[in-house]
Amino acid sequence: MARRSAPLLRRLVASSPPPLPGHGGGARRTVTYMPRPGDGTPRPVTLIPGDGIGPLVTGAVQQVMEAMHAPLYFESYDVHGNMPAVPPAVIESIRRNKVCLKGGLATPVGGGVSSLNMQLRKELDLYASLVNCANVPGLPTRHKNVDIVVIRENTEGEYSGLEHEVVPGVVESLKFCSERIAKYAFEYAYLNNRKKVTAVHKANIMKLADGLFLESCREIAAKYPSIEYNEIIVDNCCMQLVSRPEQFDVMVTPNLYGNLVANTAAGLVGGTGVMPGGNVGQDHAIFEQGASAGNVGNDNLVEQQRANPVALLLSSAMMLRHLQFPSFADRLETAVKRVVEEGKYRTKDLGGDSTTQEVTDAVIANLK
Repeated sequence: MARRSAPLLRRLVASSPPPLPGHGGGARRTVTYMPRPGDGTPRPVTLIPGDGIGPLVTGAVQQVMEAMHAPLYFESYDVHGNMPAVPPAVIESIRRNKVCLKGGLATPVGGGVSSLNMQLRKELDLYASLVNCANVPGLPTRHKNVDIVVIRENTEGEYSGLEHEVVPGVVESLKFCSERIAKYAFEYAYLNNRKKVTAVHKANIMKLADGLFLESCREIAAKYPSIEYNEIIVDNCCMQLVSRPEQFDVMVTPNLYGNLVANTAAGLVGGTGVMPGGNVGQDHAIFEQGASAGNVGNDNLVEQQRANPVALLLSSAMMLRHLQFPSFADRLETAVKRVVEEGKYRTKDLGGDSTTQEVTDAVIANLK
């Protein structure tokens, strides 16, 4: 069905007549989303405010959702990165609601408590991480025409935590490859009218593990002849990202490389504060700030109430589309980008001195 309906929709949109007099120059809807009975029923969403700036930016999302009368409501849970494990009630809530919005959870470094972010992803099998790195109108950056989607494997390899000490002083880490992340990347590219998928690897050194990753990508690529496929070693990838990022479209990576690539890409378009993201599996999804660097901010941001809510607001727009509320997603995304483009209300990381609440109020004003 998707192979027939997507081209048909594109032809219908392309052949749509110009706006009627008095209707402005905006896009005219010629294909209407036809909901099933009950699709407009308010949906429950699990909310984890998290640590650091998390409560500030999730609070901003709550205010905006209420102002636009979005058809959802939140079930909030108090979870922190220093907990020994994610409380069972939180896991149960996400399983029941299928969707979660999450602020940053602090990740301990070294020994001690394991990452609750990883616990959530493994427990719910959220194997695909999707991060959208694109220029935001009005935000000056070194590079133009950047529109990259980084799709990384989320649960295997180094991030699986499958490591052990063979003998004192010798640690062995197990690394896998999964065909399903390659399949997800090509499905995403096909359904979103993307033209190219680039596999990021280190198969020149990791000949077995990353070699198997490339084999999987090549097998899936053969099923999508309309999509260009290429491969790049992660070292060269990082250099190419900061010199000619416009050459990339969709990038598919193992988990560790993807984390590095996504955070590098964030620096190209204005920082982690403007980059949305989400984690998705077969049945569940968690939406959060796209890049992990700085996702809990610092004490000064919390004390001064100046955290940037843009990334999580854009992640919330992704969540609304996931919930099949596209018109609400469009309104939210348009309002956020308009605030950034106008430049009157920006937090410090974007060159301004606004508070979180001032940016939130500006977004709400632009919804109207």
